Amino acid sequence: MSRQIVLDTETTGFDFNKGDRIVEIGCIEMIDRKITDNDFHVYINPERSMPIEAFNVHGLGDEFLADKPLFAEIGQSFLDYVDGAELIIHNAGFDIPFLNFELQRMGLPKVTERSEVIDTLKLARELYPSQRNTLDALCRRLGVDNSGRELHGALLDSELLAQVYLLMTGGQESLFDDFAPPIISEEIEEATEQTSIQTAAKTTQRKILYASDSEIAAHEAFIAKITPK
Repeated sequence: MSRQIVLDTETTGFDFNKGDRIVEIGCIEMIDRKITDNDFHVYINPERSMPIEAFNVHGLGDEFLADKPLFAEIGQSFLDYVDGAELIIHNAGFDIPFLNFELQRMGLPKVTERSEVIDTLKLARELYPSQRNTLDALCRRLGVDNSGRELHGALLDSELLAQVYLLMTGGQESLFDDFAPPIISEEIEEATEQTSIQTAAKTTQRKILYASDSEIAAHEAFIAKITPK
């Protein structure tokens, strides 16, 4: 059995060495490349005020976070949840140092001592060189519906990244048990921003398969399930 955890965090800023802290952790579990219902999601009181720049990104303010648990109260349960799983993170160089900092403040092992990490930003740059590889850009390129992402949110972003990762690694069929939906590439559209159509055509090798009515209905049902009300 292969267990993977798609993980994202939100923080008060960019540098834990300057007092920035984690305010949200969202995780989606995949077993043998199938998304399960065993997610992990928590908001965290950062024990400091929220800079307006960070608030504008994720919308998590001081009043909302005031009664949330401290990291010290959830750190062990988080570590137990991810223990031994392969972590899938977009721009892991940001999230991992924050997590390790918080865990070490508690005297707990670094998350990287228990788990291997796949950085989907590095993977995307290898697959789509000279193109934008933000989560939003990848959703557009791979046909993942991110219309509900008005602000960053750790759990929603993990749900989107799980779909993106399965598509990037050729496993869209793992989203559903009964059929294999199509992989429709839009790489040429974004490639023209950075390079010629001829170059993009050389790097786009996927065959376009069109979905049946039943496949489209199942896909829409899955999107409705994971989209916040």
